Amino acid sequence: MMPTVELHLHLEGTFEPELIFAVAERNGITLPYGDIEELRRRYEFTGLQNFLDLYYANMAVLRHEQDFADLTRAYLARARRAGVRHAEVFFDIQAHTSRGVPAEVALGGVSEALAASEREFGISTGLIVTFLRHLPAEDALRSLEEILRLDVPLLGVGLCSSEVGPAAPFKPVYDLARAHGLRRVAHAGEEGPAANVREVLDVLGVERVDHGIRALEDDALVDRLVAERVPLTLCPLSNVRLRVLDNLAEYPLRRMLERGLVVTINSDDPAYFGGYVDENVRQLTDVLGLSLDELTTLARNGVEAAFVDDARRAELAAEVTAWREAQLAHQG
Repeated sequence: MMPTVELHLHLEGTFEPELIFAVAERNGITLPYGDIEELRRRYEFTGLQNFLDLYYANMAVLRHEQDFADLTRAYLARARRAGVRHAEVFFDIQAHTSRGVPAEVALGGVSEALAASEREFGISTGLIVTFLRHLPAEDALRSLEEILRLDVPLLGVGLCSSEVGPAAPFKPVYDLARAHGLRRVAHAGEEGPAANVREVLDVLGVERVDHGIRALEDDALVDRLVAERVPLTLCPLSNVRLRVLDNLAEYPLRRMLERGLVVTINSDDPAYFGGYVDENVRQLTDVLGLSLDELTTLARNGVEAAFVDDARRAELAAEVTAWREAQLAHQG
């Protein structure tokens, strides 16, 4: 199994139907679906908003610290089987506080599970709180101020949800994050144009761009991303399921690698989009015929793009090198 760094993963997007029903039963909540199969039949999405409607509806069963811890541990167990060695996970805090769940409850459960991740699963982790772009930026700023008052280990901040309206109003959020030494990422260039990628770089000062696939529409922007080594966290199965592209055969991964972009493969919301990061890599390899060199580049890009210290980066890089050598020996 190729050792992987996952950098674009929404914890709420790992909420599998079986766990949704189990948590709902534990919390005395009646779901609007008769059974798991009826829920699964709703996973044919026409676009991002159609997905988000179901995504937010399902997470409404998460009420208590144990619920959030169970959600996080379930992802980590599956990630370990997928070859993940380091994960920087997104958590949409406003989706929970807006329905009355205190931030300390939601973050407490997630943090508890992440704190034990390396011991229990062999996965180092970091927590990135993501703010919802369709809500007012003032709400995001208040949310970050509240989180900073809590004793929660936090790696960074992000911006997600539907890519509508400018990102510029969120500049005070990112300025506050920078002042507290937090790392900064943002979704851009998924359903929105290449100009959105340029905006989050110039206005928000992001260090990584989540998705960013439409950056290819702007050659000057691609040249800049290459020169500045700004990583793009790609999510192939997500892009197909949300109709950004019709199928994986159209996925421009090889063109992005040939241009020298620092691209990584991730799973986004795997419970909804048909596969965790190993399945994303496997399907891309099958459809595009990725070579060992290309797979190695993807793995090394993940290590380069991770927000880790030099010692952990060296450990992750060594695992990739050992995996590559094992593959070469097997081929020989």
